Amino acid sequence: MSKIGIFFGTDTGSTRLVAKKIFSLLGEELADKPKNINRVKPEELLQYDALILGTPSYGIGDLPGLGAGCQERSWQEFVPTLDGADLSDKRIALFGLGHQERYASRFASSLIQLYRVFYGYGAEMIGRWSTEGYTFEHSDSVIDDQFVGLVLDQRGQPHLTDERIRVWLAQVTPQLLPVLAEAA
Repeated sequence: MSKIGIFFGTDTGSTRLVAKKIFSLLGEELADKPKNINRVKPEELLQYDALILGTPSYGIGDLPGLGAGCQERSWQEFVPTLDGADLSDKRIALFGLGHQERYASRFASSLIQLYRVFYGYGAEMIGRWSTEGYTFEHSDSVIDDQFVGLVLDQRGQPHLTDERIRVWLAQVTPQLLPVLAEAA
């Protein structure tokens, strides 16, 4: 597909709001409207060659879903429907939410689970993000001193969200566009 697909899991609505901000900044020329992962079939996600995927953090680094205490289905229920899909032609950027003060020992650790799933299916993962400006003890989502995607703390640092999204999109959009050009 010739646009960026934006998909998210959410329970309280915070991840949906971030997905909408991302869409608003990208514009409808570059991206399709964000979709809640609990309302799509695998083929809807797989039609895109460039994707931005978002997740909140739940449990102790679990993918969000019913088993992690969410009120609705989410990534935990969606991932098995991919059933070993070949995503080697996909380029994916991730964003995740977490609360660094309350969950300092496992800050935004659900993001690594999403990373592992899509990397394991062969996707090219882009969009790493610096850990500078955050205060936490540990996050499974850090590899080589960087988060595997954009991490936002909507409770502890909401004043930084818009700027972080803007800077991150300036970084990932040029990496997603060549995939769109190749697919066209």
